[in-house]
Amino acid sequence: MRIDWTEYLNQTLNVTLHENYGMISDPKSEQPLYEIVFKTGRLVNAYDDGLLLEADREGQMVKIFIPYPSVKCVEIFDI
Repeated sequence: MRIDWTEYLNQTLNVTLHENYGMISDPKSEQPLYEIVFKTGRLVNAYDDGLLLEADREGQMVKIFIPYPSVKCVEIFDI
């Protein structure tokens, strides 16, 4: 199934990524733990290969490109 992302332009997305960063060690189990990585911003465009978000980071507008293979889950907010 393909989603028509243009239906969600200008809405806020919270995208959970497949990639895990910030590996830490759990001393009890001696197993690595991974932080869940997500990006949040307003959807400004959808391309054939990914989504472009725009977000305010400490008073500066930044653009975030997320390739589709990196997308694990998306929450869509109509704010």
